[in-house]
Amino acid sequence: MTAAITAADNGHDVVLFDKNEKLGKKLYITGKGRCNFTNASSPENHLKNVVTNPKFLFSAEKRFDSSDAISLMESAGVSMKVERGDRAFPTSDKSSDIIAGFSRLLKRAGVEVRLNEDVRSFVLVDQKIRSVVTTKGEYNVDAVVLATGGVSYSSTGSDGYGYKLAKSVGHSIVTPKASLVGANVSSAQGKKGVLPFENYRLQGISLKNVTISAFVDGKKAYEEFGEALFTEEGLSGPVVLTLSAYLNRFETNDIILSLDMKPALSLEKLDERIQRDIAEAPNKEVKSLLKGLLPSGLIGLYADASGIALDKKNHSVTKEEKARLCDVLKGLSFSISGWEPIERAVVTSGGIDVKEIDAKTMKSKLIDNLFFAGEIIDVDALTGGYNIQIALSTGYAAGSQL
Repeated sequence: MTAAITAADNGHDVVLFDKNEKLGKKLYITGKGRCNFTNASSPENHLKNVVTNPKFLFSAEKRFDSSDAISLMESAGVSMKVERGDRAFPTSDKSSDIIAGFSRLLKRAGVEVRLNEDVRSFVLVDQKIRSVVTTKGEYNVDAVVLATGGVSYSSTGSDGYGYKLAKSVGHSIVTPKASLVGANVSSAQGKKGVLPFENYRLQGISLKNVTISAFVDGKKAYEEFGEALFTEEGLSGPVVLTLSAYLNRFETNDIILSLDMKPALSLEKLDERIQRDIAEAPNKEVKSLLKGLLPSGLIGLYADASGIALDKKNHSVTKEEKARLCDVLKGLSFSISGWEPIERAVVTSGGIDVKEIDAKTMKSKLIDNLFFAGEIIDVDALTGGYNIQIALSTGYAAGSQL
């Protein structure tokens, strides 16, 4: 939509084809329906949050940054606000307002929007696209912008067909992978053996102010602090989603996630805390001791992981048992069996190889009048409005260069 508006504002006759029955279906579900439209920070900060090929986006982000994105919506009558972490949302908290804003901008620019019409192939003559064939006809074109998204949430229209169109004219596709997605956990590694994850009903337990470290081939590779969530299959939440963006290039059987429930306390300070708790209630059971340290739903897992019976009296806890408890609180290890399906990923990692695209114009280096924009390109970022900004910046670059 940004590419179409920009191209039309520059004097071109523009037709926007959308296979869906309405515009912006993927925008509609972003930010849990609130649409985290961009991140109101500098282009430099944006690029720090781009995981794949950040240098490729330097020019596009400089030319159309988050302030331009917010101004674009405000020019369409959409009031915007900025929340924690510089995340920008429509003041109404309704993604439908963003889509309505785009619709007004498209109409104002004179873009012809053709819904329920799917581009199925290109007609190529002398390394130029001369026409596009849709489900309803064939149209002569001077240029094409391919902005069909990745392969996550295919019900919104991003079913990967854009990759086929790009491949049909010679482009290379970096294998799509799920990014910003939850992890499937097979087991936890207790001090006295393996604990199958399926034995514990942890779904829905949320964690705040925890640190999760990722170990690849036994070496610490990444670490994130913040919020996490246990799911039926494993671990999710902001911390895990962020880690997935970095870890999806590794084999999952080489990955261990280590959960620190008390990152603000050193091992020594945690030991002192537990000693005080025991001294204050020596005749209570270990269950009550753990209740003061953990969400109630995790008590069984951590008791098993540390090898301490829940009905044991606090005063009977041995020095060795206390040390084991401190160890698992500071780093209970989870074995990863895989990631949630790409269908449920917030964003697709992979896509059109950036080596085949001009970074300033988004123009294909193989086809003279083909341009790319958005998630179809092999660029992806962390959560916080950065991925939509990538779409806006690359869309603007493509639309302004036609």
